[in-house]
Amino acid sequence: MTREFQVRREQRLLTAPDQVWHAVATSEGNLGWLYPMEIEPRIGGNVSRGGGTVVEWEPPHRFAARVTRDGGFSNTLSYHIEPREDGTSHLRMGIHWVHEGVVDDGWDTRADAAEKHVDFYQHSLAQYLTHFAGRSAACVKADRPRPTADPAEFAALRHRLGVPDGTAVGDRLALDQPGEDGGPVDVVVDYLTRDFLGLRGPDALYRFFDGSSWNWPIWVGHHLFAKDADPERATRAWTGWLNDR
Repeated sequence: MTREFQVRREQRLLTAPDQVWHAVATSEGNLGWLYPMEIEPRIGGNVSRGGGTVVEWEPPHRFAARVTRDGGFSNTLSYHIEPREDGTSHLRMGIHWVHEGVVDDGWDTRADAAEKHVDFYQHSLAQYLTHFAGRSAACVKADRPRPTADPAEFAALRHRLGVPDGTAVGDRLALDQPGEDGGPVDVVVDYLTRDFLGLRGPDALYRFFDGSSWNWPIWVGHHLFAKDADPERATRAWTGWLNDR
């Protein structure tokens, strides 16, 4: 039995194709909106995330990587970048899962999570290119050790951040960052759904992920653009904050 799952998204990005290419097809660019992923720049090159392989490489227009696993599973991630007459870009991205054989009970959960996470990540890509293109980034990832099925936990986290009920995209807030290098920073709410919260500061994209829809842990994945950013120290600070109830 073969089972497939696909996500397709298209978006206009207000930057030239070479900047979009740098964001989606290079190790440095991925740090600004996605997650650490080393990419060897050639067909057949290694991709560190999931042990993938580059299967399409036509800079600055077409990039794809594929992960294959025992049991008949493959996952292909692809980006097609087209120039527009006004100097901006049109991006088509896709995820294609194929599984040959018996699919476990978690397939539908992972598929639902993947589709919703893609929307958040593609939004973050646009934010990165619009506000931080060309700036080096450092990633911060921290999580709670245990899963949750209670959405009230993420609601409580938003309140601790100073994001009250009734907040809307575009609202401006003061985010009190944890840690010895923390302190209040002005941010704008750039993404807000039941499962995700995105805050944009002058030198960072702050990303918060609820896991309760899928019985996963709550976690954060921030992108820091300040020249003096210390990702290890920030990771310790956010881990402590996230697990201090």
